[in-house]
Amino acid sequence: MEVKDINFAAMPQTAVRVVKAPAEFFKSMPKTGGFVEPLIFAAIMAVIAGIIHAIINILGLSYAHVGFVESLAMIIFVPIFAVIGSFIGAAIIFVIWKLMGSQENYETSYRCAAYLMALAPIVAIISIIPYVGGIINMAIYIYYLVIASTQVHNIPSQKAWLVFGIIGGILALIGISAEYKARNMAPTAEQYRRTAEEINKQYLKQIEEARKEAERNR
Repeated sequence: MEVKDINFAAMPQTAVRVVKAPAEFFKSMPKTGGFVEPLIFAAIMAVIAGIIHAIINILGLSYAHVGFVESLAMIIFVPIFAVIGSFIGAAIIFVIWKLMGSQENYETSYRCAAYLMALAPIVAIISIIPYVGGIINMAIYIYYLVIASTQVHNIPSQKAWLVFGIIGGILALIGISAEYKARNMAPTAEQYRRTAEEINKQYLKQIEEARKEAERNR
């Protein structure tokens, strides 16, 4: 499929269908058709998520404590990383689905992963909530992955819940640990920065006083 053949106007409706009726969407999702359309869909969703992340950082609602320019840069870098990550993520869940008994190929797995990017703007907003937000987001992804597993890959629901539940639980614990460290490192880093600025001011002040003293002794 070429870019000119893609119905961009239908993408908002596609995103709504993925979010509101995932079982129906994945059951009717074409398993083939190329990578272009799902890739563009994923990129658009990532741009929206990037804008939301930028706004969150500018308003000071994130624990990242990044500047205004860095926040705006997220509008560019989030989609880039998301597009690259969509291929890597699809490869990982492709292997997982294969081990679970799926007969589908990588293209089908990629299409599932790409359309799940419809969740990106939602999880970006939920991520504002400290700690709990990460758990909620992981639970959301697990739920949708289980639906994709059953509707696209014909994997029994119980097996899908077990496998992705364990993986999601491990990733959630890792995420909470990383967030805790990041939140506790941020004040320390800010304190070091202020201390360094104060030392620099004192150093410049001493140099200026030494210069004036030297001029008086001439």
